[in-house]
Amino acid sequence: QVQVVESGGGLVQPGGSLKLSCTTSERISWFSRMGWFRRGPGQERELVATMATDGTTRYLDSVKGRFTISGDNAKNTLFLQMDNLKPEDTAVYYCKATRITTTNTEYWGKGTLVTVSS
Repeated sequence: QVQVVESGGGLVQPGGSLKLSCTTSERISWFSRMGWFRRGPGQERELVATMATDGTTRYLDSVKGRFTISGDNAKNTLFLQMDNLKPEDTAVYYCKATRITTTNTEYWGKGTLVTVSS
């Protein structure tokens, strides 16, 4: 069974940085694409950043220039470097891994909480 586990969340002051990790039980190259989503207080879940196997990345407009998605295949880990954090970035951050064969299979982690507050 595929495992997806996020880590790295915590409390940080505005302007600070955090690096989230998403460790999977498979090489990240086994997945067709991977991404980070978040759900803020009272908000719908939204896409934050995605990365395809060809390295193509996509970001939510509000995080462009502040967040960077990357992966380390040897460590089975996807990262999200978050800089210049703002209070509106407060949310539970989820990792999703998608494998596309004849069907699309999605694997989600349980999330890690990021709180940006002074």
